[in-house]
Amino acid sequence: MKRNFLVGLLYFSLIFSVYGLKAQERLYKVGCIAFYNVENLFDTINDPTINDEEYTPQGATRWNTKKYLQKLDRLSEAIVGIGTDFTPDGAAVLGLSEIENRQVMEDLVAMPRLKDRNYQIIHYDSPDRRGVDVGLIYQPKYFTPTGSKSYRLYVDGMPNFYTRDQLLVSGKFDGEEMHFIVGHWPSRRGGEKRSLHLRVAAAKLSRHITDSLLNINPDAKIVVMGDLNDNPTNKSITEGLRAKGSLKDLKPGDLYNPMYSLYKKGIGSNAWRDTWSLFDQLIVSQGLVGDDYSTYKFRTARVYYKVEMTQRSGRFKGYPWRTYVGGEHHGGYSDHFPSYIIVAKEVK
Repeated sequence: MKRNFLVGLLYFSLIFSVYGLKAQERLYKVGCIAFYNVENLFDTINDPTINDEEYTPQGATRWNTKKYLQKLDRLSEAIVGIGTDFTPDGAAVLGLSEIENRQVMEDLVAMPRLKDRNYQIIHYDSPDRRGVDVGLIYQPKYFTPTGSKSYRLYVDGMPNFYTRDQLLVSGKFDGEEMHFIVGHWPSRRGGEKRSLHLRVAAAKLSRHITDSLLNINPDAKIVVMGDLNDNPTNKSITEGLRAKGSLKDLKPGDLYNPMYSLYKKGIGSNAWRDTWSLFDQLIVSQGLVGDDYSTYKFRTARVYYKVEMTQRSGRFKGYPWRTYVGGEHHGGYSDHFPSYIIVAKEVK
């Protein structure tokens, strides 16, 4: 089959429920947009400007080059497989969180499994106390950035609160204007309810960025992605971000959260104390939903994992295979699975 644009051309049956049309075989270009919390991707060098001492050879983890290279290899193994059920080139755009700096992103995309994809990097330093940032990598043959900006989160009454910035990247996705907002919202440290106001504040910042784009173009194609530290049903997402899990419930300006239905089916991206959560989400604007596939539209959402990425024995069997468990080095991938969406465009 001839390769062209995002995967080339892909045949699959699309069942239309409207107008009584039966299943038809049609020709589509498809693309994969993904997000991955890579869990404490630190280099081994002590940076005196951030709190990275734990991940140094002298630190509590005894972090060293061998462990670092093993983690990069694991992560590249996971990333190279995301979305390949739909496109052999995998993720055209991939948001990342828990990265220490630009250098670790450069080391990651240079790994043998990923090198041929020629991933390019967009990154800004954040003021997070743990020294971790968000970033975005993309394949330039599929996505051409036209601008990017980092947004700082300020919380009323908390002048000394520092967390990850939110990253906005705009550009042309196979010639169509598209915007990506990458975030890693504040954690549930101290308790879910006690920390909720922090994630509501983060949601409102994401909403502010979204509204600024929609004010320019009400049909703007926007993907909000990240480790939101809340589930699709939580207040920060349903009210702060105004993301709905049902298309029929959408009002003007609302976002559509395709991860909602996955969560309701019991699908999660991370586990804690025998409970699965779906914190890693990709949420889309209404410009990306609908039945008109003459331009790119959302098609499906998935959580990506394979057996090799899971803990295969012990108390945490079936959980994401972590790099460290209880301070002990296990050499796994991450404590999160990646999530992704597929967008499709009909080829006449």
